[in-house]
Amino acid sequence: MVDLSNFIEHTILKPDTTIADVRRLCEEAQQHKFAAVCVPPLYVRDACRILGEDRRVRVVTVVGFPMGYSAIPAKSEEIKRAIDEGADDIDAVINIAAAKSENWNHVERDIEAVARATHMRGRTLKLILECGLLLEPGIKKVSELALAAHVEWLKTGTGFHGHPATVEMVRSLRAMAPDNVRIKAAGGIRSAKDAEALIAAGANRIGTSASLEIIGVKTVR
Repeated sequence: MVDLSNFIEHTILKPDTTIADVRRLCEEAQQHKFAAVCVPPLYVRDACRILGEDRRVRVVTVVGFPMGYSAIPAKSEEIKRAIDEGADDIDAVINIAAAKSENWNHVERDIEAVARATHMRGRTLKLILECGLLLEPGIKKVSELALAAHVEWLKTGTGFHGHPATVEMVRSLRAMAPDNVRIKAAGGIRSAKDAEALIAAGANRIGTSASLEIIGVKTVR
């Protein structure tokens, strides 16, 4: 049986997230040996402080979240700030509106910019495709642009637009990407059964706010 803790990015991205929420998230991640915490940009510095300098839990934050249509320079500045404050990984949303309009020149510039801003500072980029809002040709085109920009991870979605991660999404991304590109599934993953199915389909990480439920820990909040 797979150890689900090793796959989980313990996540809290609610608009009313407090510092107390982030502290609890980090402490739970340390206790249960989750792969990472994913926090709002506001709390990157705090998460790094709580986890400590020798942390084994990675700190992830989001950029252009959740709509993706921020200006390219704004996304680049968000990335610079997040990394300066200690983020290990950047989960950046593609410009979904541009992709739906098949404005591939803009999508390409957007992806290249976020990849460059992340890689120049030696950090890892996970590109959020929002698969539930794109048709298969659009997903394929975005994936091709991501691979050309040397993006290391493709992520199914934000979890904010009503399209939970599915086995089909993960399988599709896995089929489009070479073996060295990893897949993160996120959105609506609330049980061990869901997580195990997504991992079996090819997911390397699970982004979820239901981490404790997934590993069978009862919570009282």
